[in-house]
Amino acid sequence: MPQMAPMWWLSLSMMFNMTMMITISTIYFNKNTLLKKYMKPSKTNMNWKW
Repeated sequence: MPQMAPMWWLSLSMMFNMTMMITISTIYFNKNTLLKKYMKPSKTNMNWKW
């Protein structure tokens, strides 16, 4: 829309970019910490009795 001020478009695009980067980074770090937490090797010995 050409009636709107360019400053409005700049602030709108900056807010969109910031929220997108924040959500991507939180999803990445959340998955990374969950993988580190749950993918630890377990130290249980399995004594198989045949």
